[in-house]
Parts: sequence; C-alpha cells; structure tokens
Amino acid sequence: MFEKIVLVTRKTRLDGLVERFNTRAQARFYIEHAGGDFGAYVEEHDAYQRSLEVARRAVETGLKVQVMDRGLVPTYVFGSGDLIVTLGQDGLVANTAKYVGGQPIIAVNPDRERFDGVLLPFAPEDLRGQVERVGAETARVRAVTMAEARLADGQRLLGFNDLFIGAGTHVSARYAIRFNVRREQQSSSGIIVSTGAGSTGWLSSIFNETAGIMAFLGGGPVAPLRLGWEEQRLLFVVREPFVSRHSTAAIVAGAVEPEAGLELESQMPAGGVIFSDGMEADYLDFNSGAVARVGIAREKANLVVA
Repeated sequence: MFEKIVLVTRKTRLDGLVERFNTRAQARFYIEHAGGDFGAYVEEHDAYQRSLEVARRAVETGLKVQVMDRGLVPTYVFGSGDLIVTLGQDGLVANTAKYVGGQPIIAVNPDRERFDGVLLPFAPEDLRGQVERVGAETARVRAVTMAEARLADGQRLLGFNDLFIGAGTHVSARYAIRFNVRREQQSSSGIIVSTGAGSTGWLSSIFNETAGIMAFLGGGPVAPLRLGWEEQRLLFVVREPFVSRHSTAAIVAGAVEPEAGLELESQMPAGGVIFSDGMEADYLDFNSGAVARVGIAREKANLVVA
C-alpha cells in the first residue's frame, strides 16, 4: 500500500542558536551572558535527538525512508505512496498536514515532559506498531476539516489550524469584508479564520482577551467556542477593528458554513498577506484588487489517532 515513509523533523532551539552564532560555544556564551540557562537548551536538544534515533529505528520496516526538515515541506511533492510521520510539537503537524494531499499522518511527541501534544497521541516507542496498523488498514484515522483561502487568479492556501489575512507588518490592514449578505469597509489588525483543530489555539487567545475585558467592565463571563475536528464549519474573528470615517466594525465574528463563505477584497497597495498556521514565509500576496474567498477546503487532514 505504501512505498515510502517520510519522517518530518524540526530543528531544536539549540540548532537555531548554533545557526545564529556559528558554534555551540558562542551560543552558550550569549545565553549565559544574558542570564539564561544554556543547559535547558542542551537537555531539550538531547531529548529530541534520542527520540529521533528511536523513530529512525522504528520506521525501518522494509520501506524506503526519507528524513526531511520541515523547512522543505512546502516545496516537496508528496506522493500517494507516502506515509507521513511527524516528530515535533503540534505546530509541525499543522505545517505538514496542508501539503501532504490527504496522506495519513502519524504524529509523534518527542518529549512528553515538555510538550502537551494535543495532536501528538504517540511516543516514539509506539511508532512501529502504528506504521504496521496503517499498512494493514486497521489504524484509527480522523479526517480533520481544513480551511482554504482562494484568490481570483486561482492561487490557494490551506490552513490546518487557522488562516491569517491582513498586513504582514504591524500596521492596520485595509479591506472590504463580505459575509452572507452584509458588506463593509474595515481597518483592523487582520482576520483570523479557525478550523475545529485550531479553535484551541490562536482563536482561544482572542476569547481569553475578550473574557478579560468583559471582567474588567463588569460584564458576564465569556466562554470560548470550540469546534470538533471534523465539523464542517469555520470560525472567524476580526482583530482590533477600528471605527473611523472610512471604516466600520459591524462584522467582527461569525461562523463560515459550507453554503456561506467569507469574502475579502484588499485595499492595501503593498504588504498584504495571507498565511496559515504561523508559517509567515509561505504566503499569498493580498494587495489592492486581490479578492480572497475563504471557506472549507475539499481536502481533509487524515490524522492517525490512538
């Protein structure tokens, strides 16, 4: 059934420091000079390397194995014979799922002492058994709903957790928003569109902020909205909408259903972007004249679960 296992890895914080400062010794000097604990970086790195070694051995099942850093995922062409294994935090699952074309994903938590792993049901020691179950078609798989932003010229971007639509820098985004039959001009810090899988992430922080403001003003409690992973619905929230002579704020949140999409028309001469799941380097330009239609993607992310 499968021809190859693709093991997607991520660089540790220590790897990032060594890239920045050229050597481990220089990285150590920088961290300790700033009063940080360099040993914490080393312990985290070593724990990841141990998990990686266990995972490498576990996927040696007779199939071809390709180990790939997550930075290469957006440009890699995944095939129908690929079984995907991710070794990293929840974000690695999100950043991989939208590119694999519906291939099953086994998400492994490399360090349960440090990472809660909402999307990471398996330890490295579980991996071989799960690979065998997927191959035998006896694994439990959940088809997770993803979001899609599509431009009028045909370009599209998928989001496993969420989409961000706005300005790429810390300036106000200008656009026209259409939701159902309503339309208005807005100026804001951008729009977050969340899937069910992402409703406990970035979107939840907006509800936390709202709850804090309501408490400060003496209002009632605000319960965060949660969607199921398979729900055919998205939630959107406009961040910090500004009311002026040229902008209003009547459309600030809503649920995007299969029959009712969200449409945005950019009014930003430059710097407008659409990115997903925190991957700012992989984006669509969203500048003046661009029209984005946001809705539920036809693709699903197929996650193997315990």
